[in-house]
Amino acid sequence: MINLNGKVVLITGGSKGIGKACVKLFYRANADVAFTYYSGKKESEQLEELLNGKGKIKAYNANVANEKEVEQLIENVLEDFGKIDILINNAGIWEPGPIDDTSLENWNRTIETNLTSMFLVAKEVVPIMKKNKFGRIINISSTAGQRGEANYSNYAASKGGMISFTKSLAAELGEYNITTNSVAPGWVYSEMTKTVFDDKDYEKNEIQKIPLKRIADAEDIAGPCLFLASDLAKHINGEILNVNGGSVLCS
Repeated sequence: MINLNGKVVLITGGSKGIGKACVKLFYRANADVAFTYYSGKKESEQLEELLNGKGKIKAYNANVANEKEVEQLIENVLEDFGKIDILINNAGIWEPGPIDDTSLENWNRTIETNLTSMFLVAKEVVPIMKKNKFGRIINISSTAGQRGEANYSNYAASKGGMISFTKSLAAELGEYNITTNSVAPGWVYSEMTKTVFDDKDYEKNEIQKIPLKRIADAEDIAGPCLFLASDLAKHINGEILNVNGGSVLCS
């Protein structure tokens, strides 16, 4: 079992889906956990209450696409936890639609939430990691960011940018003992995709495209994140870890 005792992890978008699964798994691996939420106040409070045992856990309300709120967030986390060893950039939205029905407002909102937020949080956290000569940055991207997706151009563009950003940080920060990697899921059952899979015919069709013949649960994504944050992955840097049941092989 991976043990992160003494490590502090910051997880953005931690109240639901993949973020929530990461909060639970990292807490059980003995990390001290700070996580953000934007609209999931009730879920965050329930998660804090559920896990509030021997370890330290705290939720922070923040719009991580807002520079001032991110600056305040990091200040608060440092005050409460003293450091940040591991950053999981998970906050994101998904608003599909054909390009001719995608408004500029929708485009900007997707880019800001999925990509700009990652830049803003990393910008504040990296100096802390440099000072401590240790860091693990894990960005949740997507197979859509690698191959593109019809009717998801805004989402795919944001995730493609995230992948390039991951590789750039890996090259830039490695000398400071900071690794930067990305976990790239395919389809995942979550609150965000629930409306899609209410269409059972569509769900069945998508499952047939996956060699493992199943759609991932959020916990399937959290496990690789924990691995990349551990000493088992200390020489892995700049990698895009596909966690999609092999669907990328069939694109």
